[in-house]
Amino acid sequence: MNPLDELVRAVQKTAHYVNGNLPNHANSGAGTNPSGEDQINADVWADHLFFDGLSSLDCVGEYVSEERKEAVDCGEGYSVAIDPLDGSSNLASNNSVGTIVGVYDAELPASGREMVASMMVLYGPYTTMTVAREDKDVVKEYLLRDGYSEPWGEFQIPEETTVVGLAGKPSERTEEFNAIAEEFERELKLRYGGATVADLAQVLEYGGLFGYPATSGYPDGKLRVHFESAPLAYLMEASGGSSTDGSQSLLDVEPDGLHARTPTFLGNEELVQRLEAALTE
Repeated sequence: MNPLDELVRAVQKTAHYVNGNLPNHANSGAGTNPSGEDQINADVWADHLFFDGLSSLDCVGEYVSEERKEAVDCGEGYSVAIDPLDGSSNLASNNSVGTIVGVYDAELPASGREMVASMMVLYGPYTTMTVAREDKDVVKEYLLRDGYSEPWGEFQIPEETTVVGLAGKPSERTEEFNAIAEEFERELKLRYGGATVADLAQVLEYGGLFGYPATSGYPDGKLRVHFESAPLAYLMEASGGSSTDGSQSLLDVEPDGLHARTPTFLGNEELVQRLEAALTE
């Protein structure tokens, strides 16, 4: 079997189980993750599930998780970087969460240019999985239900821009960013839910812009390069959109460690170019 097919199927299989059992792990606390952020039991539980499902594959050489300080050596093969339960703080209010997977043909840390596939699972009113691969010409979406994964469609970001979701308190953002954010928010519908996968799904479906800027609390940005920013940029750019850290594609960011962060913006090329122009004046 094609190694990327194996990886996609393993993520699908594990996501089915996560979807069916997530309510059992929604409210218990677990401490902090290696990035110093709040971690709940569901984060640790999902990480163990994906580790069991992926680390045993012959094509996986390294498992790197947002919930683990160091990489786990699995042999020879691809490096898999994963955010097992993106937006887990949303569970307390019964809102959407997700899973993000980046597949790198290099030992980590590495830039997104070393990626060969990216996947995101959205556990919403129904569960979907979006997949971009270097050996496929289209970004595919699957519906996960009743233990099966069925083709659900193909993603190409719409030319028309409709929604915008920008994180961070205005008091913690720069004046330059607040100015361009106000422009976008006057022109577009506000859509921000606190789970990166859910917010990106809005942009992929309706067109627009989503992002986490640098703030006083997160001067390097909040999202991690390997687990969130680069995999989602890979999906977005494969869907005809664009990405930036404010001056360059997120795929060109060179992380200096496994848990390195970066400002992250994803959306239609027109909006990304306007944002870069505003931030580099």
